[in-house]
Amino acid sequence: MGNRIYGCDDCLNACPWNRFAATSRHLKLQPRADLMAPQLDTLARLDDAGFRTLFSGSPIKRIGRNRFVRNVLIALGNSGDPAHLPLIDGLQQDENPLVAEAASWAKSELLGGAQNE
Repeated sequence: MGNRIYGCDDCLNACPWNRFAATSRHLKLQPRADLMAPQLDTLARLDDAGFRTLFSGSPIKRIGRNRFVRNVLIALGNSGDPAHLPLIDGLQQDENPLVAEAASWAKSELLGGAQNE
């Protein structure tokens, strides 16, 4: 999974029919500037309301905040950047067990597989 948090780009790249596709001129189908290069730490901090607001009108909204933040935590764990540990520590206390478990995994990865505190 590396640093990828949502799979649409992979599917679009792999689909053989897309080689025939032309870039759309419809404004609604253009990439949103606020989602071109989002910071993982910003995405990990999203609560449900923030997630719904940011991804309103986007297919990402379908997976929901918890699965999305899980994916972000996997990317953070794969980042190799221990600067993310304070954020990850906080998410280990998330009310959703999926998010909390992913945070524990990410912390373990950043600590080199060492046992979590």
